[in-house]
Amino acid sequence: MRVAFQGIHGAYSEVAATKFYSARCTTLPLERFEDVFAAVERKRADRGIIPIENSLAGSIHQNYDLLLARKLHIVGEVHLRIEHVLMCHPSSSLKQITHVRSHPMALAQCSSFLSRNEKLKQVPFFDTAGAAKSLVDENALSCAAIASELAAKLYGLKILKRNISNSAQNYTRFLVLGRRPLQPKRNVKAKSSIVFAPQSNETGILFKILGLFYIRNIDILKIESRPDPDTPFEYLFYLDVAGSPAQNKVAQAFEHVREKTRLFRLLGSYPMGKGNFYGAA
Repeated sequence: MRVAFQGIHGAYSEVAATKFYSARCTTLPLERFEDVFAAVERKRADRGIIPIENSLAGSIHQNYDLLLARKLHIVGEVHLRIEHVLMCHPSSSLKQITHVRSHPMALAQCSSFLSRNEKLKQVPFFDTAGAAKSLVDENALSCAAIASELAAKLYGLKILKRNISNSAQNYTRFLVLGRRPLQPKRNVKAKSSIVFAPQSNETGILFKILGLFYIRNIDILKIESRPDPDTPFEYLFYLDVAGSPAQNKVAQAFEHVREKTRLFRLLGSYPMGKGNFYGAA
């Protein structure tokens, strides 16, 4: 199994891929999320893996838009705990460090640690693993990086501090993409992701659409709105719901949603990821 991901080796997306496939895969690092979709579509990779939401930072809107724009199917999901690690060049030490590099989101998620270490000037970088690799490439002795433990191991870096995130409850949900849809078995706890654009000439249409799931006792696990690129100030709605069309009540709900929308697409039905956190509280 060859899995495409955005970033370089050591990125959290690569960690998620090896977690999902229990390391029984090879990984293909790519520069952009668009490249991940293209690699699967053009058969350069068997699967793609993309982050879709973080428990602290929220949704990754670019990937929602790509799910609609491209024709791949969601075939799985994985929840990964994000454990940020402070690392430096193997020849350096904490006393020598004056700067710290990482992706802006990672810097923000470690703001409490950084505020306690005011001497560390923050340097935004395009990628967490890229920040780690740059320490070796540039022989940067006065700079540290915030990235995954895998990145530290891959690039031979010294780990200075572990678990420096503001919150231990820092998780990212990743979606696994394939060229063909998956039909989960009836005895599997499944989830389905859809996108739709309601008909705009009916009062309370969104309420009525959501009610189609309520009356059938189908849990709505997540709802996300995005601007419709073809219709100014109209919106697309992405829903994750419990179950799959293998269940009659889910199939019937989807059919009724189609009747009330000008666009409907099933993005995928797939087993709920291990460590699923919906409703965990």
